[in-house]
Amino acid sequence: MYTTLISAADLAAHIDDPDWVVVDCRHDLADLAFGRAAYAAGHLPHALFADMETELSGEKRGEDGAFRGRHPLPSKDALVDTLRRWGVNDSTQVVAYDAHGGMYAARLWWLLRWIGHEASAVLDGGLPAWQALGQPLSADPPEPRRSGSIALHAPFVPTVTVAEVLENIETEKRTVVDARAADRFRGENETIDPVGGHIPGAKNRFFKDNLHNDGRFKAPEQLREEFSGVIDDPEKAIMQCGSGVTACHNLLALEVAGMPGAALYPGSWSEWSSDPARPVAKG
Repeated sequence: MYTTLISAADLAAHIDDPDWVVVDCRHDLADLAFGRAAYAAGHLPHALFADMETELSGEKRGEDGAFRGRHPLPSKDALVDTLRRWGVNDSTQVVAYDAHGGMYAARLWWLLRWIGHEASAVLDGGLPAWQALGQPLSADPPEPRRSGSIALHAPFVPTVTVAEVLENIETEKRTVVDARAADRFRGENETIDPVGGHIPGAKNRFFKDNLHNDGRFKAPEQLREEFSGVIDDPEKAIMQCGSGVTACHNLLALEVAGMPGAALYPGSWSEWSSDPARPVAKG
């Protein structure tokens, strides 16, 4: 069972395994049609496509009408329905990949852990690593799969609400870690959300710092050393980003480092900054 990362060589050895489901998570925040078009042009054999905006996210507004962020979590029931449609069972090994160092694939990895599915991994190095081995791509649609029977189980990962993050500003019991680039964290060059800056008291750990130049994750001991300079106790840490997507990359890196237990703030900066009553820090 693979529960964090899988190499391209190991995936190639299982690519035809009937109880493995490989999912293409490519996406572009500035071009929402990019992922599906890239998938259609060529994907790993048998791979399915996951749409970030619909299948890996939920409704942007809650029942009370409040904005929940650009990529709020889907309901667990909706996620289970999607996974069953993909043919996922409780015994299925799911492998997520993208072409962005796991930037989007980590979201699916985390979502599976959120519904208690342990056999979830990200292809280390993504599509480039697959191609570097000389492995083939396919433009064919995936074969029809029998409906899966995955069930909802107790989560392996915690979440926090915007109210809990707001309370934490006063109590300072937890360390908030922002996965966005340093300039956006400082409130500069904000082109995605209407307000720039960060949650007061938050620290910055850019998710791309988890990777080598080739897009593969750093070794566990290096990640452990680097994260130890940001957080003292992962079980008292909250990971966030712009909309709850790249924060999952930091959560994956923590798992690789042997530092589990951090929580995800799903709404992240996009939810936080939508209410002018919430404080904003810059610099």
